[in-house]
Amino acid sequence: MSDLFEGYALERRRINGVEICFRQGGSGAPLLLLHGFPQTHAIWHRVAPRLAQRFRIVMPDLRGYGDSGKPPSDADHAPYSKRAMARDMAELMHALGHERYFVCGHDRGGRVSHRLALDHPRDVMRLMVLDISPTRTMYERTTMEFARLYYHWFFLIQPAPLPETLISANPDFYLRTKLGAWSSSGTSAFDARALAEYQRCFTPDAIHAMCEDYRAAASIDLEHDRADEARRIECPVHVLWGERGVVQRLFTPLADWRAKAAAAVTGRALTCGHFIPEELPDAFVDEALAFFVTA
Repeated sequence: MSDLFEGYALERRRINGVEICFRQGGSGAPLLLLHGFPQTHAIWHRVAPRLAQRFRIVMPDLRGYGDSGKPPSDADHAPYSKRAMARDMAELMHALGHERYFVCGHDRGGRVSHRLALDHPRDVMRLMVLDISPTRTMYERTTMEFARLYYHWFFLIQPAPLPETLISANPDFYLRTKLGAWSSSGTSAFDARALAEYQRCFTPDAIHAMCEDYRAAASIDLEHDRADEARRIECPVHVLWGERGVVQRLFTPLADWRAKAAAAVTGRALTCGHFIPEELPDAFVDEALAFFVTA
């Protein structure tokens, strides 16, 4: 994948008991970029060059994803809670010398970012989330249409090894189907090198870890969210979502984030599907610069 990120060496650090794989580069204020399911930090390859002109960007693979560690889980799925994942990111940024930083998270990375801003408010200066409403909001508004369009939320949380076994029967088919269904132009939206990277990393261990991520979201993460119901993200939040996606169709992102998570929320829909940094990289960078550079 070096040709996707020329000049960005792949690095590894033991963080919070897990090996975290990441790339970093550029100069300026630190900006942490967090990918989602079923991807890796390769999602940022089209936006990294422009962002690196203004920021010191850090692009890790979340625990359980890509080349990062995939620790054993337990009965309550705590090792894959967003609290544990957020602590990984806070400790990684501190290890790199960044006590205060910007954060942008897509999909699952947005949920980690949400928890990072709650648990480590002194760290996060500004937060951008991509194509999500808060986890609790989305679960509480489950309808037949949502269950049909986001069936994976309910499939992946089934007890192991049911989803793992079924996905592993043809992992490339499952991966390409998910990516193509959520993009506004099918798998043609993805660079062939990035798609190959997602396929390389979609291993049995990663599939199990991803299921644990979703199992945590439907259990311990909701417990943490309910316990923190009265808390709000202290920093400004900017939300972007694809107008051709499920979030636009079934939720109200600005109102959802204002109601459940933060007071200072801005944002808008972009003319794309779920994978904003790959489908509309220039528009994404323009939004990021407008939001983060004004800080």
